[in-house]
Amino acid sequence: MAVTATGFFDGVHTGHRAVIGRLVREASARGEDSVVVTFNPHPRAVLQKGAPQLRLLTSHQEKCELLLSLGVTRVETLPFTREFAKMTADSYIRELLAGRFGASALVFGYDNRIGSDGAGIAEVSSIVSALGIDLVKCDAVGDISSTKIRHCLENGDVDRANEMLGYDYFLNGVVVEGQKIGRTLGFPTANLQVFEPLKLIPANGVYLVKVELPALYSDSRALYGMCNIGSRPTVNTGSDITIETNIFDFDEQIYGLPMKISILKRLRGETRFSSTATLRDQLQSDLSACRALLSL
Repeated sequence: MAVTATGFFDGVHTGHRAVIGRLVREASARGEDSVVVTFNPHPRAVLQKGAPQLRLLTSHQEKCELLLSLGVTRVETLPFTREFAKMTADSYIRELLAGRFGASALVFGYDNRIGSDGAGIAEVSSIVSALGIDLVKCDAVGDISSTKIRHCLENGDVDRANEMLGYDYFLNGVVVEGQKIGRTLGFPTANLQVFEPLKLIPANGVYLVKVELPALYSDSRALYGMCNIGSRPTVNTGSDITIETNIFDFDEQIYGLPMKISILKRLRGETRFSSTATLRDQLQSDLSACRALLSL
């Protein structure tokens, strides 16, 4: 038997964490497993409801890792298909949550809706009662949603996004070779190619970031740096977005290695400068601002 919670949980933000915390506590009290039942890919990608604009706060792997870090016994992933999307709440709870995963209880957020019929807490309460499954209701935790967090990141409001997430927003990827322009300015950078194509990239600008290089440091030690997200208008005529990080006090060869950056603070928007000399002066000022923030 297991206590279950179900949903997409993109970002595993503080609202989700309230549900997961209740899930883990309830399962522990019952001596049962805590199981999160989620989906992949995102429903919008399958149903084509705004799919071109869809951006994720977490890849599927990142989401699962975050959920497990909160004490969940296991994460079960259901393939989201058009056929699956036709399941009613009753069928979903009866056949999958109860039938496949042995749900003795369902932890349910106040505004959750499940099934093709969009069943809310009143309808779900009736369904689980008929099946002998307990319903554990979770209250709202502030005005928080994955959509609001995406909006904040798209507008550069990292402070508010991180507050709603309950952790610093991060990007995982691999270090790839760039044009090495930063090196000529005295600020060599590591160019990050993000693993998840649909991962949301924050607004263009300069950020203070924490850097992790797990292949080099097995203890996950953190370095820090300043990261430029944007098209580099001073030195580049194209419009492609790059993610370039100048890692402080670091001079090792890391091409081809995985890197994670956690975005701590936005310093400024991206600007086209009149010359590379002016850009270099601004980078020095950005560095000083980052050092000051890290010394607080």
